[in-house]
Amino acid sequence: MRVVRVLLAAAVGALALAGCAPVQSGSTSSAKDEKSGQLKVWLFDEVNRGPKEEVVKQAVSEFQAAHAGVTVDVQYIQVSTRAERFKAAFSDAKSAPDVAEFGNTDLAGYVAAGGFADLGQDVAAWSDGKDLSPRVTDTAKVDGKTYGVPWYVGIRALFYRTDVFAELGIAPPATLDDIAATARRIRAAKPDLLGISVGGKYTYGMLPFLWAQGGDLAAQQGGKFKSTVDSAEARAGIAKYTELLRDDSCPPAQCAGNGGDASVEAFRAGKAAMTIGGNFNRTAVDSSAAAGKYAIVPLPGKTAGSIAPAFAGGNLLGVTRSTDRRTLAVQFVELLGGKQYQQKMYQAMGNLPTFTDLQNTVAAEKPVEKPFIDTLNAGTRFVPVTPGWAKVDAQGVLPTMLQQVASGAQDVNTATAAAAQQMNSAFGS
Repeated sequence: MRVVRVLLAAAVGALALAGCAPVQSGSTSSAKDEKSGQLKVWLFDEVNRGPKEEVVKQAVSEFQAAHAGVTVDVQYIQVSTRAERFKAAFSDAKSAPDVAEFGNTDLAGYVAAGGFADLGQDVAAWSDGKDLSPRVTDTAKVDGKTYGVPWYVGIRALFYRTDVFAELGIAPPATLDDIAATARRIRAAKPDLLGISVGGKYTYGMLPFLWAQGGDLAAQQGGKFKSTVDSAEARAGIAKYTELLRDDSCPPAQCAGNGGDASVEAFRAGKAAMTIGGNFNRTAVDSSAAAGKYAIVPLPGKTAGSIAPAFAGGNLLGVTRSTDRRTLAVQFVELLGGKQYQQKMYQAMGNLPTFTDLQNTVAAEKPVEKPFIDTLNAGTRFVPVTPGWAKVDAQGVLPTMLQQVASGAQDVNTATAAAAQQMNSAFGS
């Protein structure tokens, strides 16, 4: 899941970027496919829900006008209680929605619980489906089957203060190694400013460093996942990231407890010269102390000109297995999740579309979005697609690992060994 919108409780990020305990139980497919009646839809609530709700109302009106005898009931649910809501829905078909929005990191657990229908054939036959970004569509798959339509994607890149860089006569970092060096130089020149704002709880900010060094979170062995955070490559990436959590860049006393929201908030407040932020953070930054004084570039890779792999967060729209109105549910997903309404949602909320042609249009019309789309096109990565990931996320295994290193309580080898053991326990391997 989870993509995180600064100052929004249910952001993209929210979006799929937050984990939850695995959902247990199992729903069954309905033998019915009624073509009238009420279609129940669950979407995530947000603090600033108005623009999202307006777009959804337009889609509902269009759908109801095209389907006589059909009404659409949209309920906005809290991201923080989604695990309980979906668990109850998968256990009791009467309480379940027909269509639901959910984070892509939650998908594996929901599929294991039998909660969502395979939409592979529907997406393949859908006229818009051919233009879905393959990299984003992969986040809707479990064991090769497609269980949702990607509604939007959240990608992170490097935000930096143009005024500070100009004053000091420095250029944006060209390689991953340059980030720490640049942060130290800025903080040495401006001690009241964080060289870069990152955090010990910012898992999705750390992952590009791990992946760029050739590491990964886990690998499948014999049908099970086994953690690889204790590999030499992963350790090199984790060491590179935690190098930023030092007094000469982002002091652990200030930064070790921060996640993505707090990291970006420091940049918004004018307290940091750089941060790792998402396309979903841009609107908030534009209404902050950094407005008009920042730019964005892809997070660089190991070599100049390369781009570090980013986590492809985002949310999906799916159809529950228990629905009595599968055809209507699929049609509504294809309307709300289609090009027309993804474009409307981008204009209303800044949600990055999941169709390649729309992404190209956005990049051409709004150059500020180009770094995110370039990052997406360079190749994104994802968390292990297993219900066990929800346990890893809920237990805070990776944030604990990062904080242990940042605080100096453990070295990288010790912290990653402990994290790998916890992950393997969650994976059942």
